[in-house]
Amino acid sequence: MTASAIFAGYVMHRRTRPRVHKLRYRMFSLLLDLDEIDGLAKRFWLFSRGSFNLFSFHDRDYGAGSGEPLRAQVETHMKSAGMMPDGGPIRLLTMPRLLGFAFNPLSVYFCHRIDGALVAILYEVNNTFGQRHSYLLPVAPGSAAPVRQTTPKRFHVSPFMAMDMTYDFRVTPPADRLVISIAVGDADGPVMTALQAAERRPLSDAALLRAAVVYPLLTAKVVAGILWEALLLWLKGIAVHRLPQAPERPVTIPMPQAR
Repeated sequence: MTASAIFAGYVMHRRTRPRVHKLRYRMFSLLLDLDEIDGLAKRFWLFSRGSFNLFSFHDRDYGAGSGEPLRAQVETHMKSAGMMPDGGPIRLLTMPRLLGFAFNPLSVYFCHRIDGALVAILYEVNNTFGQRHSYLLPVAPGSAAPVRQTTPKRFHVSPFMAMDMTYDFRVTPPADRLVISIAVGDADGPVMTALQAAERRPLSDAALLRAAVVYPLLTAKVVAGILWEALLLWLKGIAVHRLPQAPERPVTIPMPQAR
């Protein structure tokens, strides 16, 4: 039995200021143990690594975009934060390429110790301007679900959101179900809440084919949905913010801590 799985559910956004705006879409993600991806590609007809298929995973879609093994990249960031990895599993929640195309506004890496304890979560964010940035946040030892984490916003995502904001994460890590809640706020209080909730399903060719039928062209619809929601926000008169310079460093990392 693999740790990798399908997580099917929905994503919801609710904005409260300066105008109320809501959206909800059905979606699915794959939870991929980085050490299992090659084995999955050999096992399943409909999933490939680095080549075209109904579903495929390409390392260059993530991290530095260099194709360097993702485990090595994540572990380098962990070491920079004083979190010494010990070879424990790293599991990536993401949408794979569907018929060669994917766009992931958010991919999440769950970083574990060899004993299974969750030690860090890395949130990898892509915007529609071709930029990528990540936030690596530690998980306190013995933390019970939901895991709570906070970080200042360092990366421009939506042109309808200012930069001087804070992200508050509440995460129920993947098990039989998964919940990722992100509250975005500024000095005046909450502005928006985003939520992804999903249930685990075993990974198989049949499950992949079912996902392609139930969520047709999902990865393309993500981009279409972003553009449609942006139009609605603009029509509601919400201010548009200019694209600022991208952060110098690709990953926001907390001060090193002894582990």
